[in-house]
Amino acid sequence: MARVRLSVAERRAELLRAAVEQIEARGVAAVRIADVAAALGVSNALVLYHFSSKEKLVAAAFAHAAEDDLAHLRKLLGRRTTALRRLRAAVRWYAPTGQAKGWRLWIEGWAAAPREPALLEVTRDLDQRWKAALAEVIAEGVAAGEFRCPDPAATALRLTALLDGLAVQLTSYPGAVSRARAQGWVDEALARELGLEAEAET
Repeated sequence: MARVRLSVAERRAELLRAAVEQIEARGVAAVRIADVAAALGVSNALVLYHFSSKEKLVAAAFAHAAEDDLAHLRKLLGRRTTALRRLRAAVRWYAPTGQAKGWRLWIEGWAAAPREPALLEVTRDLDQRWKAALAEVIAEGVAAGEFRCPDPAATALRLTALLDGLAVQLTSYPGAVSRARAQGWVDEALARELGLEAEAET
């Protein structure tokens, strides 16, 4: 059966999706151009035509995954409701106990980034954009009088650091902490950061 002819953009997107799947399955170090090609039934040469090296393919695959995550974050934070509800929805989705997928992928990316400059740039950019988006909503909530937070940027950093650390525990060390306990810690941290401890207790 003949393959459907795809546009350049469609082909690149197909290759990037396959690369993400292969990285999740094999890890950054082990994945090969041949693995991505075989997954789609195409030649190595076709993959290399679009991405001239494995390093460029891996960095582009992570950028592709990052844009998907950021698009969902923007959707959550763009809802017409209070800043507190938007923030809680975003944190709960991002948390390793929520519906966000791909934690294994990002743990792989963090581990490989120090040795891969292009990947380091992608992961750093994603990290900065996540923190900036959360800090913006926190600042909106402060301005609206919903909660107190003297330093939204620092709060965003502490929250994402907690979430990232819990993701490593839950993904890499199953059983180290229960999902319910981890979610409780996340809720407590958010309440504490926003001066909502009394509400959390009730």
